[in-house]
Amino acid sequence: MAENNRMKEMPVNRLMIHMGVPMILSMALQAVYNIVDSAFVGNMREGSEAALNALTLVFPVQMLMVAAGIGTGVGTNAYLARMLGQEENKRAAKVAGNSLFLGVLIYVICLLFGIFGVKKYIMSQTIEPQVISMGIDYLRICCVLSFGVIFFSLFEKLLQATGRSLYSTIGQVVGAVVNIILDPIMIYGLGPVPEMGVRGAAYATVIGQVVSAVLLFAFHVKLNKEFEHGVKYMKPDAEIIRVIYAIGLPAIIAQALMSIMVYVMNLILKFSPSAQTAYGLFYKVQQFGLFLAFGLRDAITPIIAYAHGMGKKQRIKDGIKYGLLYTIVLMVLGTLITEIFPGAFAALFNAGESREYFIGAMRIISVSFIFAGINIAYQGIYQALNGGIESLVISLLRQFVLILPLAGSFSLLVRNNRMGVSLIWWAFPITELAACLVGYVFLKKIWKKI
Repeated sequence: MAENNRMKEMPVNRLMIHMGVPMILSMALQAVYNIVDSAFVGNMREGSEAALNALTLVFPVQMLMVAAGIGTGVGTNAYLARMLGQEENKRAAKVAGNSLFLGVLIYVICLLFGIFGVKKYIMSQTIEPQVISMGIDYLRICCVLSFGVIFFSLFEKLLQATGRSLYSTIGQVVGAVVNIILDPIMIYGLGPVPEMGVRGAAYATVIGQVVSAVLLFAFHVKLNKEFEHGVKYMKPDAEIIRVIYAIGLPAIIAQALMSIMVYVMNLILKFSPSAQTAYGLFYKVQQFGLFLAFGLRDAITPIIAYAHGMGKKQRIKDGIKYGLLYTIVLMVLGTLITEIFPGAFAALFNAGESREYFIGAMRIISVSFIFAGINIAYQGIYQALNGGIESLVISLLRQFVLILPLAGSFSLLVRNNRMGVSLIWWAFPITELAACLVGYVFLKKIWKKI
């Protein structure tokens, strides 16, 4: 009840900080999984360059699995928060149960891809035998054991919907620590554990994810007392599933578009393996920065959705104002870090031949962080106010409609020796600025509706 009262009564600026800080830490730690893997893999005794390239190629599928879990969780989060705001506790229990049923279906799909689709996917992006072998080994493990990351994403959103974001952060911290401890042990072969290389990195990642999921399941059962739990609530309800995906599908598509964008960028950069690897490494650093905005978005959505359920327009307005303000502050900080310390990140990954391309990408693409953060905040606001179409359009602009044609056109100039690879990186700031302007128009439109 204390958590419920905070959602109703705490001033929105304080509530945003109270909920946002744990969520930001949680998302930052989620990004750490990929950064830590790349850092340890980049310092392997043999085959480190091929291993970094392999991790770059598998990254889109990892993002796609996370997209399915997070997107379903986002829909659950907003719908569950709204039902609790309206004191529809029985309905809330069914929403939570149906989200777990959907998690089972998502895992089955990931499992089947891990068994039958991994080899073809990796071979579509490279012809290097060592990279193919490493990519297949890593991705197959991540897909077959993907239940950890899927159910972690769902339980995280169930806790966030009731204002208990601190506990989701605790689960994320524990999983990240497990991953960091196991990485050197399993990659390099320390103590009685044999050296496993990239397979060790994959096992360390999925074990950390499973630990996080188990811990959050325990928190969910023990602490989320506003609604009942049980297998009976997992019985599929077509209407509930429809509403979850009416809200969450744009988030899934947004995350999936990120995967498609990275995959297509890998194809665009296929002419230069070093540039391809540099982009993959930078994308992981970029995700660390943008995940701060994603974390704050996950506070913005339930706060505004709860206020919308209560019919409190001033709290909705405050949620929009403080959400955008705090997002801009975070993105300014992220931009400063990436502009000042590109060399340190290159050294962390032992970037080798990709170093020059990597530093160039950091200096140019990070210019887009502020606009990208605002776009992410816009999407959280839209999702809370039933603006799923607007959220989808912004995602399409940012990660498909504008970015890929621009990058593809710039790459033609690069391959014809008219410009350097750095021209391709400018596609990102141009795209984010254009999407931000469209997003502002959408925000004014949605505000008039409510």
